[in-house]
Amino acid sequence: MAYIDDPETQKANLDYIRTSMNEPLLEKDHELDLARRWSEEGDEKALHELVQSYTRLVVSLAAKFRNYGLPMGDLIQEGNIGLMQAAQRFDYKRDLRFSTYASWWIRSCIQDYVLRNWSIVRTGTTAAQKSLFFNLRRLRAQIEGREEGVALDDDGREEIADELGVKVSEVRAMESRFNGGDQSLNMRIGEDGEDDWQSMLADEGPNPEDVVTGIKDAETRSAWLNNALDKLSEREQRIIRERHLGQETVTLEALGNELGVSKERVRQLEQRAMEKIKGSISNDISNPTELLSSY
Repeated sequence: MAYIDDPETQKANLDYIRTSMNEPLLEKDHELDLARRWSEEGDEKALHELVQSYTRLVVSLAAKFRNYGLPMGDLIQEGNIGLMQAAQRFDYKRDLRFSTYASWWIRSCIQDYVLRNWSIVRTGTTAAQKSLFFNLRRLRAQIEGREEGVALDDDGREEIADELGVKVSEVRAMESRFNGGDQSLNMRIGEDGEDDWQSMLADEGPNPEDVVTGIKDAETRSAWLNNALDKLSEREQRIIRERHLGQETVTLEALGNELGVSKERVRQLEQRAMEKIKGSISNDISNPTELLSSY
């Protein structure tokens, strides 16, 4: 749905557009002289005249994006940012018309604004997807226009995908985005409905019963493990904590250096300690594999 400005904003936009269209066109030599004065002398009056003369170009390019449902005034302002960036970077020594150079910057700024604001969901994260976003409607109209009343089919989607260098699935997804649009989760279902879309979303998290059960199971397993560790020697406890219970696993060699033994001896002590833990837990519960079950 297209954005509709209030009357005062519409009047301000029309006044700006009218003023822009009445700006005089620049001769090439004068244009390059203005660019030179700004580049070499920092002449702000020259910059102002150069930029002001091409606001009509901004209006023209912004009008091509008005069907995306965004305020025309915002599109123009974004285009003006691109125009000023072009003026800042323009190299008059290349003997190129400023309008040719500025068009790319103006269009780029407007396109970025459209992609950021057209939907609350990020659209067009790659160059190919951006091209798809801005060309899908045009290509779809061309294909559908070959036979009046015929909607885009898989062959048409494949043709668009080949044309723009994207996957058919991306064409189908972008088509759905254009047809759907954003909707609030608080929107009522049906005209007289009392439920909203938010109430229809499934909670994929654990239910309260699972949470309580998980906490109890974790406490039980922790008690089993602490009881088994208490039966180990101080050195064995240190090896198990450093090798299995810390945030980072300490190597056998590092532990051997700290304990004054070889890394092979540390491995033997670790294996013996693990056997003791398994035996202790086996005496505490009927099924020791429950310790490793998920919760």
